[in-house]
Amino acid sequence: MAGWLTAPGAGRRRAALLALAAAVLVVHGWVTSAVGDRMHEASVAPAMPPRIEVAYVRELAPAAPPVVAPLVVPSPVVAAPRRRAPRVPEPAASAVEAAVSVPAEPESVVPIAAADEPAPAVVEPAPELAMADASVAAASAASAAATSPASPPSLATPATVAAAPASAASGAAAFEWPASTRLSYRLTGYFRGDVEGDAQVEWVHAGARYQVHLDVTIGPSFAPLITRRMSSEGEITPTGLTPRRFDQDTKVVLRDRQRVTLQFEPDVVVLANGERRPSLPGVQDTASQFVQLSYLFTTQPELLRSGGVVEIPLALPRKVARWTYDVLEPETLYTPIGELGAFHLKPRRDLTASAGDLLVEIWFAPTLRYLPVRIRIQQDPQTFLDMLISRRPEIAGP
Repeated sequence: MAGWLTAPGAGRRRAALLALAAAVLVVHGWVTSAVGDRMHEASVAPAMPPRIEVAYVRELAPAAPPVVAPLVVPSPVVAAPRRRAPRVPEPAASAVEAAVSVPAEPESVVPIAAADEPAPAVVEPAPELAMADASVAAASAASAAATSPASPPSLATPATVAAAPASAASGAAAFEWPASTRLSYRLTGYFRGDVEGDAQVEWVHAGARYQVHLDVTIGPSFAPLITRRMSSEGEITPTGLTPRRFDQDTKVVLRDRQRVTLQFEPDVVVLANGERRPSLPGVQDTASQFVQLSYLFTTQPELLRSGGVVEIPLALPRKVARWTYDVLEPETLYTPIGELGAFHLKPRRDLTASAGDLLVEIWFAPTLRYLPVRIRIQQDPQTFLDMLISRRPEIAGP
């Protein structure tokens, strides 16, 4: 009997001790993992370029898109053939002195016609440039209509673009890069179940140096399940952004942190595995493409027409390729900041044929400076993230 009475008590004590030991091991493992993550972060952080710090002081309200001069790549100017006027014979010495003292005219300057010569013909602008001017004016008019209280948001169509007079954009100003801007998004999607979170796209620059950051958080902010940061750093040039480096940092709970880095050299892109691939003119990375496309649509709004095609060379972690986006029908997005008319760009890619590639669909709003107001990132048919703008874009102070 005594054995039966004492055995259960001993068993309970033994079970309690085992539970306590297990709890200590769990806590110890958690602390070790947390400390390891902090140490890993400390070792990783210096390797990534520090962020350019800015202070956001105001919000951007929807308005007509800026009317800027179309982006025109200057072509060589061929000087008109010179026709020498007859000269009165002069002494050789004075002719030599004249040739030395009078500098020759530069080849790119067309001389004024002499009185006895016919006036040079007026050169009409190339048809494609006239079309670009018309498109700028039409996009401005359409966007102004989109913000009118008496009418719903609308976008320019090819017909209205063709009908707009080219002279309407005669007062177009030169493009100026906007102040540092931050866009906030509400995130939904599916990753082994429904997921929610937040995301931000941040464009910052100091002089000719720029940074573009895409930060994604899945799960609650105080204990996220997945975080990913994509950062592009480079220079602002006359043709847009020129990336020099791209970093991607991913952390999944209970897994090791993953880092990816691309380096951009003048003619070569160094991939994540160290492989060197030939670069492409105007190449962008996953993060910089958002701002580069906004820049192209601001300077060339005629690119955004239903049924059109937009090509952009992209450097991805494993390859460098030219991506083609189809411009779909304009859509009205219902967002927390109101209805926004947007153009939908969809990559011309097949998920089954592009295993491992992240397909990014983007919606650009002309009334918000052609900024991306919705971004959908799809890894496979069952895994995707959908980000919709959740507040007005924030603008940094001077």
